[in-house]
Amino acid sequence: MEQKTEKRICQNCKKDFIIEPDDFGFYEKIKVPPPTFCPWCRFIRQMAWRNERNLYKRSCDLCDKNIFSTYPAGIQFPVYCHECWWSDKWEATSYGQKYNFSLPFFKQYKELLDKVPRLGYLHTNVINSDYANLTKDSKNVYLSFSVVRGEDVFYSKAIDDSFDIFDCLNIKNSENCYENIEGDRNYNSQHLLLSRNCADSLYLFDCSNCSDCFMSSNLRNMQFYIRNQKYSKEDYEKEMKKLNSGSQHTRQKLSEEFKDLYSRAIYRFTNSVNVVNSTGNNISNTKNCHNCFDVYDAENMKNSYRAFAIKDAMDIYYGGLGSEIVYECSTAINRSYNVRFSYYVPVQLRNAEYACYCDKSSDIFGCVGVRNKEYAIFNKVYPKKEFFELRDKIIKQMNNLPYLDSKGRVYKYGEFFPYGLSLYAYNETLAQEFEPLDKNAVLEKGYKWRDPEIKSFKATIRVDHIPDNIKDVDEKILNEVLECANKGEHHLCTRAFRITPGELKFYQKHFIPLPNKCPNCRYYDRVDKIPPAYHLYHRTCICELANHGHTEKCPNEFETPYASNRPEKIYCERCYQQEVY
Repeated sequence: MEQKTEKRICQNCKKDFIIEPDDFGFYEKIKVPPPTFCPWCRFIRQMAWRNERNLYKRSCDLCDKNIFSTYPAGIQFPVYCHECWWSDKWEATSYGQKYNFSLPFFKQYKELLDKVPRLGYLHTNVINSDYANLTKDSKNVYLSFSVVRGEDVFYSKAIDDSFDIFDCLNIKNSENCYENIEGDRNYNSQHLLLSRNCADSLYLFDCSNCSDCFMSSNLRNMQFYIRNQKYSKEDYEKEMKKLNSGSQHTRQKLSEEFKDLYSRAIYRFTNSVNVVNSTGNNISNTKNCHNCFDVYDAENMKNSYRAFAIKDAMDIYYGGLGSEIVYECSTAINRSYNVRFSYYVPVQLRNAEYACYCDKSSDIFGCVGVRNKEYAIFNKVYPKKEFFELRDKIIKQMNNLPYLDSKGRVYKYGEFFPYGLSLYAYNETLAQEFEPLDKNAVLEKGYKWRDPEIKSFKATIRVDHIPDNIKDVDEKILNEVLECANKGEHHLCTRAFRITPGELKFYQKHFIPLPNKCPNCRYYDRVDKIPPAYHLYHRTCICELANHGHTEKCPNEFETPYASNRPEKIYCERCYQQEVY
């Protein structure tokens, strides 16, 4: 029987959401029930499991070595350093427990979560990157997050296949870049926004295949441009020498000019390249991908964020890399098949459900921390036949005896882990970034809250005494603690920060002044320059130019991440192409 589009009520926010025929087809294919949470609430529920930048000093509970961890000291479960957790000094199946059919599944799973040792921070195959988190196949990564195949990456997030990267967000295939946001294949450039294939340039918005350009927007295949005006090579170089770009005072004035520039520029309705039948933003090389954000090299996906090299998946966040048939999963999920309702399962899982911190295993259900195992339930290994019989009985019991959280939300088989089982407090996670809530609102919704630590850093140089020009800075600055201009008033502001040797070398090489804000504040400044992820709005093109094929206002409609109350000038594909090219 052919499925029809259905409207349902989210049991969390109580708002309507739509389940389409293709969605039902996917759920039927993987034999799971339709969701009871809307896409946005499912997204926030998973983000409430991901702590990126709240790092704590503590010791490993096995070897007692001092480490940085996403878990503070005194947490209810053991926390191990990387070497200990991946060693043979402990065995996850020793924590195995027999399933109790008189108790809800998630109540028992919480007991297992609280016993099994946890990784202090999440890395896979990294070198010299102890002060980073959620990083894979990388080297020399410092206070950066979600980095894949990167080297010498500092103070950045969502960086793939890139080298010598400082203070960047959502970039790939780039090198020698500073303050680049949502870019691809850029080289030796600073302050680029929504630009690709650009080199030796500063302050560009929505430019492509350009080199030696400055303070320009919507350029294509250009060289030696300043403020969208063509210059000769000699005149361009002469003007650039006048910049005094090593001065913080100069940079602040240029940043104000740049903000005015990109505020007045033309925006394409989506930042997407080489897509077929796909909707979302910041996506490339996709086919049949809908409501996807920061996704590339993907096929047949929906409701996903920061996922790549994956096919046949829904509700996946921060993962992919060669995986197929994945549903309601967050973080890692590499080279895996048929995985659902799982968090941080690094590589090569097959037929896994409700797994956390599991690796290279198949046919597991409700496990934590198991490696190289098969036919395991709650960390106990069973004969194959008994495993499948017990799995089916547990699924039936999950539906007959569902878990109810403190707010009455019902969790049967087919739901991701409840908020209350999260390993972190709400305000430690990305949920707070995407849906900011104060303490009272967090507690009212039944989530956890952790009062932020008061940082004990004492600045030795006040913000107004930080040297203005990089030419006036020497290695003595490495011994100082600099005051952040936000002075603790911004979310996650650390109040003070240090300069590292590699950082100073980069600034001096590229004539970049010392920053006057801490890394967290600089990160949130970058986030503010792009539309919030995971929302699409139905809008009409605002173009009124008669030479674009319409006599009055353009009638074309589209889905865009730019809400109607935002100031950007949003054009449809046709009007954008005619204006820019």
